[in-house]
Amino acid sequence: MLRLLAAMLPLLLAACASVQPGMTREQVLSSWGQPTRSVALRDGQRLQYSQQPSGQRVFMVDLDAAGQVRSVRQVMTRSAFARIATDGSWSRADVEREFGPAPDNERVASWNGPILTYRWREGMIDLYYWVYLDSAGVVRRAHEGVDWRNMRHTIN
Repeated sequence: MLRLLAAMLPLLLAACASVQPGMTREQVLSSWGQPTRSVALRDGQRLQYSQQPSGQRVFMVDLDAAGQVRSVRQVMTRSAFARIATDGSWSRADVEREFGPAPDNERVASWNGPILTYRWREGMIDLYYWVYLDSAGVVRRAHEGVDWRNMRHTIN
């Protein structure tokens, strides 16, 4: 499985380079295929291309009102996660618009609501990012943590 993923990485990187600002929606679909999800934006549309749950990247392609690419970015990053507000101003819909649907929705006895779990990678470290929602679907907590399952491979 790791060999297959390693073999696919150059193809993924080539695909990333192939979608650029100014391209049309049709050109994006021709290059990357159907998105995992499409989200309406106030002034256009966002195409979400997620590698979750096994992968650690999610690419957002923002289109303007005319259907041309405005930006392309990978959002599973510390700086992107840092934008998540825990003051009650973000909802589940906001998180999913910015990061895609979480591959895992967990529950724990010490929290009264769902916990959205994303996998990502910073350098050589596999990480999780947890977003805690209250019973109304409002973000109340968010933080990162290390995915210890693969740490022995990274340390040795």
